[in-house]
Amino acid sequence: MGMYQRSIRTQLMEALEDTPVVFLNGARQTGKSTLVREMAESDHPARYITLDDPTVLSAARHDPAGFLAGIDGPVIIDEVQLAPHLFPALKMIVDRNRRPGRFLLTGSANILLVPRVAESLAGRMEILTLWPLAQSEIEGCEASLIDRLFSGELAGSRLPQDSRGREGRADLLERVVRGGYPEVVGRKREERRRSWFNAYLTTILQRDVREMANIEGLTELPRVLALLATRASSLHNLADISRSIDIPQTTLRRYLTLLETAFLLVPVPAWSSNLGKRMVKAPKLAMSDTGLLTHLLGANEARLAEDSSLLGRVLENFVVTELRKQATWGRTRPQLFHFRTQAGHEVDIVLEDAAGHLVGVEVKAGATVTSRDFQGLRALREMTGDRFRRGIVLYTGGETVGVEMNLFALPMASLWSP
Repeated sequence: MGMYQRSIRTQLMEALEDTPVVFLNGARQTGKSTLVREMAESDHPARYITLDDPTVLSAARHDPAGFLAGIDGPVIIDEVQLAPHLFPALKMIVDRNRRPGRFLLTGSANILLVPRVAESLAGRMEILTLWPLAQSEIEGCEASLIDRLFSGELAGSRLPQDSRGREGRADLLERVVRGGYPEVVGRKREERRRSWFNAYLTTILQRDVREMANIEGLTELPRVLALLATRASSLHNLADISRSIDIPQTTLRRYLTLLETAFLLVPVPAWSSNLGKRMVKAPKLAMSDTGLLTHLLGANEARLAEDSSLLGRVLENFVVTELRKQATWGRTRPQLFHFRTQAGHEVDIVLEDAAGHLVGVEVKAGATVTSRDFQGLRALREMTGDRFRRGIVLYTGGETVGVEMNLFALPMASLWSP
């Protein structure tokens, strides 16, 4: 048993009960192998094979159909992005026998961004993403703020004393800097975390991305990633980034796709009631983990405590990643957007569920909330009418306060308190 109970496990089991191929993808080192090996020993008895083993990989690459034909019963194949030719062979096998739960695959490249692969298994494969640990998983509790926001279980109440005041703020900064990679969460000392992140980035940027891209000229990638870290939570202006780093836009676009494919970058598209317009507006960029983000910025807790504008951006990124994790396992699986009007009203995060209902989330680093903090949410509410469920400002104070109809101030700790 791993140290942490992963909330997505239930979704995985449900998918295996009715789908022939289930693909668990996510960044390297988020705990995919640990999770599927645990499942192989308990809920989902299956043979475990990893393509990290050179002999196995060679067999899978040279004769994909023969490799799969030699496997009886349910199987778990780890690091499947190393042998993309397995996918067409999987399709043939599954089409002959659509028994659910036959193949549980894991991979550390976003298969949805590799069009050939996604197409070959359309309708036969369910894709789930394992992000780094959510704060609720670290706490060992089942929490989904998203479900509460969409179902309306919000009443004005006080949180326990320890989530308020200075201790609450210190705790929050510690969570932000630590992030959610299981290996890092267990390391108490800052320099031990730094050395882990250094090694991690080297592996991804030198090895994984090269394998995905089959290109040599990736020397600029670390520099691009470092620059993007300084722009986390701000609008993504390709021309501007290209100028400041002196890399052609076409190359830069390819780098961004690779970083997204490796789950390091998470674009947050613009929300608009007009679907056509969404595509045109600039997305915001977030990093997939604030431990990684603060590592790239060289920012520890003390620096975040001193620099309020930096803290604001990093906190917004933190909330984006926490909500994105909760969206993978909750009852409500909304998409994440940001919102901005011509008149300059903004909402940091807009959650939209399958039925088109909306929840707006503003992130504030301060411990007090004023009426002005709700201006963007009011604009969103006005523009969307009945679709608007509620708006919240997440802040670093300790009380849940109903401000006016459908608008609340919530402590940051609501993200992980049950």
